[in-house]
Amino acid sequence: MSFSDELLAEGADIWEAQYEHPFVTELAAGTLDPEAFRHWVEQDYRYLLDYARTFAIAGTKARREETMAGLLGVAHTVLDDEMDLHREFAADYGIPREELESVEKAPTCVAYTNFLVRTAHEGTLPEIAAAIYPCGQGYLDVAERMAALADEEHRYTPFIEKYTSEEFYEAVDWMTWLVDDCAERNPGEREAMREAFVTSARLEHDFWEMCYTKEEWSV
Repeated sequence: MSFSDELLAEGADIWEAQYEHPFVTELAAGTLDPEAFRHWVEQDYRYLLDYARTFAIAGTKARREETMAGLLGVAHTVLDDEMDLHREFAADYGIPREELESVEKAPTCVAYTNFLVRTAHEGTLPEIAAAIYPCGQGYLDVAERMAALADEEHRYTPFIEKYTSEEFYEAVDWMTWLVDDCAERNPGEREAMREAFVTSARLEHDFWEMCYTKEEWSV
């Protein structure tokens, strides 16, 4: 069993909780509250800025040119492609780019992005690889589940199509390779990788909850 498969097996309960979350099931059915989806658009936009930043920082820690190129390439793809989708969704809600960029992060978004950026600055490349993996693999798996549940096209179909696209599959395949390569080259880092993976996986689940409940600061 590859190390990435070991991580997914360890996170199986978290993955199942994501599959069953009402944000996921209602989005698949096209019945999700538009305000919950708007909250996702706003918060995920802010999240992606730090997600791309995490890849970029990781790129500075890579010793091999091919790994550096891959990490910086994903950072560019997030900024140039994935965030364009969010800007398109935002336009549907009448949210100008300037407003999107100034949205205040909700508490869960703060927790998740702080964890990623801190891991990027303080952790090793294997830890960073494990920390970024749940977002890529998680979105692919959740979107595949959504595609299986969806009966017809609806307003959220572009979301499902984006995260089941060939380009996204390729990006996740590369992230999977990175996790396995890091684990193979750094066996002593595997426990730290597991901890980073589980923390991010839990935050992935809580991100759906944050969007569904339209979480805000209490004071």
